[in-house]
Amino acid sequence: MATVAESSVKVAEGVSPPPGSVATTSLPLVFFDIKFLGSFPFQRLFFYEFPHPSSYFYQNTLPSLKTSLSLTLQRFFPYAGNLVFPPPPQVPYILYTDGDSIPFLANESAADFSHLVGDHARHFQEFQALLPKLPTAVPSGGKRKTPLMAVQVTLFPNQGISIGISFCHVVGDGRTLAHFMKTWASLQRSQLPDFTSLDEPLPDFDSRGLIEDPLGLMAKFMNQKWDFDNLSNNPIDKLQVTYNIKKSQVEFLKDLVKKSCNEDNEPEPTIRISTFVVTCAYMWVCLTKSQGTSADDSDDVSYFFFTVDCRRHLKLPATYFGNCVIARNVAAKRSELIGEDGFVVAAKAIGREVVKLQKGPLEGIVPEPELSKTRHPPIMVASSPQFRLYEVDFGWGRPRKTEVASLGWLVFVFMFSIAENREEEGGIEFGLALTPHGLDSFNAVLDCGFLKLL
Repeated sequence: MATVAESSVKVAEGVSPPPGSVATTSLPLVFFDIKFLGSFPFQRLFFYEFPHPSSYFYQNTLPSLKTSLSLTLQRFFPYAGNLVFPPPPQVPYILYTDGDSIPFLANESAADFSHLVGDHARHFQEFQALLPKLPTAVPSGGKRKTPLMAVQVTLFPNQGISIGISFCHVVGDGRTLAHFMKTWASLQRSQLPDFTSLDEPLPDFDSRGLIEDPLGLMAKFMNQKWDFDNLSNNPIDKLQVTYNIKKSQVEFLKDLVKKSCNEDNEPEPTIRISTFVVTCAYMWVCLTKSQGTSADDSDDVSYFFFTVDCRRHLKLPATYFGNCVIARNVAAKRSELIGEDGFVVAAKAIGREVVKLQKGPLEGIVPEPELSKTRHPPIMVASSPQFRLYEVDFGWGRPRKTEVASLGWLVFVFMFSIAENREEEGGIEFGLALTPHGLDSFNAVLDCGFLKLL
């Protein structure tokens, strides 16, 4: 296993919005945010080619990165604030006070940059060395305060740069993070002194008060118990890999579903046949097969979870700051998923649910299945190709690679990440973190899969 060389932190400080630019502000949590209370920190890495020595980085790049980050936080100030937990039964809230900051670290690594940005297996712990740890909650006036974001910039001299983000999911979803990163990158790339000519739209905070809760989801999510105590300081023996599905393979998968719908006289409008649907269905089947099965559990149910962005349904702007996603799940018998028509079964299950959700993603929300009682972990997808994260350009070109680096923490669920393919419009990129044995099993399934023939 290649390792990230130990190195001392060169810069460790806090970065705040410009002094006096943001008044003390309290943001109430809506039920979309409450859903993520107690969840594990989300971590993402962006890698860029940067063929410059340390002296150039510290004299030119690092100061401008901090300046552009400070300006970005002027508009995305909740990231610099804290999640405040008042005594029960009061509901937690986000509080920004003038002078609040996010921890900002900068260091160097002697690791092989080309190894880290590859698609091949890299150990989970190699990524963790490039990520900041969120500070723990601290008591304050009878309340607990938890920081919401930390940033780490790591220089690989004459090779590249990585930007690692760790943040508390309660503050915002993936679309909000993508908006933040694109704004920061745009300010850094253009070297603008303010937002006057910025291409990126400003985040929307005014719509938060328009979100209603007629179904009582706030109370339901406040009472929901999730066990995220699996996060530990012990090394996790997982390998992170990237898989790419080409545009031609995506179209092949769509044609398989369309052909089945025609043969079954099933009208296509009842099933959404999209790139997201067919590629997630393929991964659901491959991961289910890689888990193995026996006569005892062949009729067990396998669950697949995905999130739905509710902004459009609630008539909120795309720039709404916060969480506005809801988790939905579909189920199928494992025996059907591992069968000859398993892919079509999976695609139709997801495709029908997507069509149903177009009428209202919040309808029929029920507590998730008792995951601890399933024989095999459910399967989830994180992120979205719609975020267009390979467009986050700080002036060094498009990212050489971006990774959801928190996949390896999960032990009770199989989660894979999805993004647009960096090299081909219409293709898809998946990220997975599996044990060595799990990776061998998954690769064996892929080697026998029909996409291997294309």
